[in-house]
Amino acid sequence: MVRRTGDGHTPTEPQGSPDSVVLAVLPYAVMALVVAANLIAGPTVGLLPLVSLGPAFAGLVGGWGRTVVVGLIALAAGVGLGIYSDLFEERRGFASLAAVAGVTAVGVAGAVMRQRREAELAGMRSIAEVAQRVLLRPVPRSAGHLRAAVSYTSAVAEARIGGDLYEVVAAPEGVRVIIGDVQGKGLESVETAAVVLGAFREAAHDEPDLKGVGARVERAAGRALEGEKFVTAIIAELDPANGAMFLNYGHPPPLLVRADGSVSFPEPASYTLPLGLGLGPMEGPQPFRVAFAPGDQLLLYTDGVTEARDRSGAFYPLGARTPLLKDPDPEAALEALRRDLILHTAGPLHDDAAMLLLRHRE
Repeated sequence: MVRRTGDGHTPTEPQGSPDSVVLAVLPYAVMALVVAANLIAGPTVGLLPLVSLGPAFAGLVGGWGRTVVVGLIALAAGVGLGIYSDLFEERRGFASLAAVAGVTAVGVAGAVMRQRREAELAGMRSIAEVAQRVLLRPVPRSAGHLRAAVSYTSAVAEARIGGDLYEVVAAPEGVRVIIGDVQGKGLESVETAAVVLGAFREAAHDEPDLKGVGARVERAAGRALEGEKFVTAIIAELDPANGAMFLNYGHPPPLLVRADGSVSFPEPASYTLPLGLGLGPMEGPQPFRVAFAPGDQLLLYTDGVTEARDRSGAFYPLGARTPLLKDPDPEAALEALRRDLILHTAGPLHDDAAMLLLRHRE
């Protein structure tokens, strides 16, 4: 799993891999067990061919050199067992050693092929992470009357790239923000996110009102998306005099935490379709406004947060976790919430989770 913090750094979180440890020890354990069983059962049993299981398992993890070492150990064990069982007086002993050598050769070939595939996959992941870093630039820590922090936790599986997007732009009319979730994964979703973010970044500076920003993003998404692909999103404008105004394109409602600790999820009078589903010029969402005063906090997020489940299948109770946002440092507060989310799932997330925290400075 890869996470992005407010400074744009994307460290890889350490994950325990007990399966890898078991696979690393397994070849030696199997060969030791075969040798011990042969010695206990006596020379007439003839378990020598089973030592080839060692190099067979060795190719599952590690490099080809490790498989060669295990194969040599298996051959040495085979020679010892062959002498112990008097197998070299017959052809059986040599045939067993040939089988061990053959399995070792196959294991080496398998290890080489696996290492090549792993190198290709690592390269794809690296390219994906670089592409996402370029796409999702670090948000400013301070924008107008706001302090901002962002958290992006990617559920990296194989070479998947997440489709969550966010941006904060300080425009003359106020601070304009977007958060969205592109349906699907992979490079296609990244291309769509790039189109949406590019349209928003230009419109946020050029358009005098929020509906104009939304209309330009809608047109860009409509050109980029085909079939039943879509993007859920919230576009917001915040200024000290007028509070916060929202356009909601089928996205989960924001979390508003007042200075007194009260919590609400502002929703529009009626929801509209997500971006890219053929909205006409008069079918876009109607803007709605909520008060946003000094000391208030606004959390925008994607459904990877609220749809995260624990082992019993219960969704993450975001509204009940607002006490975690009390830290004076918005980045520390958001990190506490992110860690609690990971703790709730007791494992990796099944979907990317982006969170954008905005605080009205006192």
